[in-house]
Amino acid sequence: MGLHSRRWQDGQLVETDFALERLDEYLAQDGSLVWLDLCMANERHPAVLEELARELHLDPHAVEDAVAPGERPKATRHGTHTFVSVYSATLEGVGQQGSGRGHESRLVNSRISAFVLPRGLVTVRRDDRFDMAPVLQRWDDDEQLLQSGVGALLHGLLDTVVDGLFETIQQLDDAIERLEDDLFDEQAQRGQVQQGTYRLRKELVELRRVVLPMREVVAVIMRDGDKVVRRGSSVQGPGVLDGYFEDLYDHVLRAAEWTESLRDMVTSVFETNLSLQDARLNTIMKKLAGWAAVIAVPTAITGWFGQNIPYPGFSTVSGLVQSSVLIVACTLGLYFFLRSRDWI
Repeated sequence: MGLHSRRWQDGQLVETDFALERLDEYLAQDGSLVWLDLCMANERHPAVLEELARELHLDPHAVEDAVAPGERPKATRHGTHTFVSVYSATLEGVGQQGSGRGHESRLVNSRISAFVLPRGLVTVRRDDRFDMAPVLQRWDDDEQLLQSGVGALLHGLLDTVVDGLFETIQQLDDAIERLEDDLFDEQAQRGQVQQGTYRLRKELVELRRVVLPMREVVAVIMRDGDKVVRRGSSVQGPGVLDGYFEDLYDHVLRAAEWTESLRDMVTSVFETNLSLQDARLNTIMKKLAGWAAVIAVPTAITGWFGQNIPYPGFSTVSGLVQSSVLIVACTLGLYFFLRSRDWI
């Protein structure tokens, strides 16, 4: 069925992709630690989840939340297990900033739910957009920590998700910096700047919905750690994983604060863009007014000399010379006067 699973014994990996029928046996063994992954993109896995829910007495509301769309990140305790739901976030087409996608959001979210059992972790993914390979690598890199029990598995999963959020936030930060450079680039197209600003605001709003609830998720795990992640641990004594989850909580706070600061930055970019557009419009109007004044001078002179009434130089060469001199002198004088004041 394409199930991915692992079993550790006293922190040492002893089996991968074991038969599902042996799950109950492994969960009952002292020192055993089990991970099972279900991806709902596989048409057989929903039926497997229903079977596991009956055998492991999983809360039906938690099972529903694991497969239903639109659920928010959360951590809830039930009688036999703890249910945790979080989101990963990645950006598509980062190398094509400002082109190809217009104002459409590039942020792609993927939900990962987990049933935390005394000696096992069952992860449920709605799709395959979240890669579990980095999580497995995180577990393999610190086998000693796995002796702390299922809490180590949960920490590795959440820490990988938060690291991915940091990478996405960094990419959005870089995109905002490029947008700031385009603001003062006279060669940049104004339409692309406006579309980029709108897209970044949309992406940050979506990212905020993912990052901010993570504080509550980690806080619940830290507050109820004895009941959430230490049951079934082979390590005696409380507080084995406290430092790890405190560090994770600090990372989540930094991610949330960084996201909020980026929202302020993109708002500043948007307001600055409006101010620059107003300034450019004022400059254009000023130049148009200056050129209109320059053009008005010869128009006024030729209008005067074009009257059908006698005046000094009327119908003579001297009158033509006089009008020509006045046009050239007044026009040049007004032009250099306005030029000195940067009106034209």
